[in-house]
Amino acid sequence: MKALVPTGDARETVAFADVDEPVPQADEALVKVAAFSVNRGETFQLEGDRPGWRPGKDVAGLVVQAAADGSGPACGTRVVGHPPAAGWAEYVAVPTRSLAELPGGVPADTAAALPLAGLTALRLLRAAGSLAGRRVLLTGASGGVGHYVTELAAAAGAQVTAVSATPERGRRLAELGAEVVPDAASARGPFDLVLESTGGAQFPAALARLRRRGTLIWFGQASRTPVTLDFFRFFDGPESATIRHFHYEDADTANADDLAVLVRLVAEGRLHPEIGRTGDWADTAAVLTDLRERRVRGNAVLTIDR
Repeated sequence: MKALVPTGDARETVAFADVDEPVPQADEALVKVAAFSVNRGETFQLEGDRPGWRPGKDVAGLVVQAAADGSGPACGTRVVGHPPAAGWAEYVAVPTRSLAELPGGVPADTAAALPLAGLTALRLLRAAGSLAGRRVLLTGASGGVGHYVTELAAAAGAQVTAVSATPERGRRLAELGAEVVPDAASARGPFDLVLESTGGAQFPAALARLRRRGTLIWFGQASRTPVTLDFFRFFDGPESATIRHFHYEDADTANADDLAVLVRLVAEGRLHPEIGRTGDWADTAAVLTDLRERRVRGNAVLTIDR
């Protein structure tokens, strides 16, 4: 079968190769991939040397071989899945604990944008607790996670301020109910909650907008720049604040259950994936470059045309 594999070349990070079709474990279903989403984090992973690794964590398609242990969707079921890797291929083996069925009204290319970004947003807001009436500052908001967080948080009654570098990248966030600002320093605090994913200088600027005893949830470092904090600056506003590290995989619910929640919200018209780029999977290398350079708003989805 055909699959996209790392090249080690920064100018074109993936290329097609012929690889063996996966042999599923007992608790895995074999999925014929119709569409997949690429994530900015995967652009970072492709810079490293990881022998034998193939990218791809967000897929949608059709189960062509059900799991041997009887778990998960039956053969012939349309699904969205979150495999640990190797999803940018014609076929991928996906653990059934990371598969959810797709209703007829949710297209594969829409569903493919859900797994990593959607799971992160859903679990991030779950970790934040009740949002009704709370003021929330979200940095790095113009990616896939940011759009999901903004829509879900606004629907839950939060007053959201979203950081987006340009008006164009922030346009949809404003339509979803957020006040859009170009940087954390421009945000009018204080905020009850800060959701921070940028790192570098944005982190202390966002922290400074937090109210006394507020909470900052740190879920990424897209700038790839470490954070420097000054203990004494806390006394200027965010005194006794809580900083919480967050990783979406550290969850008490199975991926399958939370994927089913996301699919239901989409089917009910309550969640709208922001897909800023679509194309044939032959365009994946170019899309990865645009994603890394922040030229894509929301998610990027590629389809496999057979």
